Amino acid sequence: MTQSKNPSARAWQRMLSGRRLDLLSPDPKDIEIEDIAHGLARVARWNGQTKGEHAFSVAQHCLVVTDIVAALHPEFSANELLAALLHDAPEYVIGDLISPFKTAIGLDYKAFELKLLHAIYCRFHIRELSVVASAAIKEADTIAAYYEATGLAGFTSSEAERFFGNPHLPRELHSVLAVLQPASVHDAQELFIARFAELSPR
Repeated sequence: MTQSKNPSARAWQRMLSGRRLDLLSPDPKDIEIEDIAHGLARVARWNGQTKGEHAFSVAQHCLVVTDIVAALHPEFSANELLAALLHDAPEYVIGDLISPFKTAIGLDYKAFELKLLHAIYCRFHIRELSVVASAAIKEADTIAAYYEATGLAGFTSSEAERFFGNPHLPRELHSVLAVLQPASVHDAQELFIARFAELSPR
């Protein structure tokens, strides 16, 4: 375990499952899907600046990204779709920092995020992704951001296009994304767990 210069500093977080996750050197065996779902369902996208009775959670965002990847790449296996579902899973520990703040913090933050994501992928036996699959998840993440921005976060179409481009999607997918509905914490958590159970190796 990496030692802090301040011996009283705490670099781990206790989860409701009872696991104690070392943030500096995350061990895959200390990661549980229930903790991830619980945390992501309570982390708000867009710093909570979205329409609706409930916050639009990172758990819901991950479900949307998975749906987009599945629709655009029907040839992908459960491995790629599970990677899409968990692409923002580190945020169950570190929260959802908006992109401008991530840029201000710098590369150390990104390195930490990637280390935790690697541990999560190891924990759930997600094999190394191809360049195509990695690019597809990033593309779906950007598409989801566009529809969240315009449908929930108050962006005009022209503003959203400057930051996220202008996605061209199949009509059926466009109609679904155009009416994103924030869910309750309970529902978002249950939906996330259900999708994980559907995709995870038996």
